[in-house]
Amino acid sequence: MAEQQNRLCGVDEAGRGPLAGAVFAAAVILDPTRPISGLADSKKLSEAKRDALALEIREKALAWAIASASVEEIDQINILHASMLAMARAVDALAVTPSEVQVDGNRTPKLFKPLPVSAIVKGDAKVAEISAASILAKTARDAELVALDAQYPVYGFARHKGYPTAEHLAAIAEHGVLSIHRKTFGPVKAWLATHQGELF
Repeated sequence: MAEQQNRLCGVDEAGRGPLAGAVFAAAVILDPTRPISGLADSKKLSEAKRDALALEIREKALAWAIASASVEEIDQINILHASMLAMARAVDALAVTPSEVQVDGNRTPKLFKPLPVSAIVKGDAKVAEISAASILAKTARDAELVALDAQYPVYGFARHKGYPTAEHLAAIAEHGVLSIHRKTFGPVKAWLATHQGELF
């Protein structure tokens, strides 16, 4: 019974700042009998290290799940609420029910199941389960943007991952806004306002 009572689930999201693509979240329950070394905030790891750890987490974790909220949902309910929704979906998709949920940041999502949930500021650097979730969320979102890059090569999504870099803003100015762009985000909204809401 003790084992059942100690299933801590870490949750984190990736992709709140970009101008394009869904926001992703992951939930992870680590297996204490199969430790993973090198877990850290995904932003502090190299892409190669993140990818290697993501494979190890998927293989060794007691349970893990990745979920997202779409561009349409982001524009409809705003990025904060969409991030929370993605987190709740990730927890709900776990094959194992956690005993407790810890979320990176200072807000907690409204979960679909009645579970104890708390927010841990800088949790991705302090709690191994949240670090693991941050790695899965980041690698899943990056993979999605690489796939979008293949669809829309002139935008450079594989390089900037949808963030408002000079390259991305220049691509919007030259080629326009896509259906995968977040219409409520400043630069996208500004472009649409001057182009009668055209989409490519």
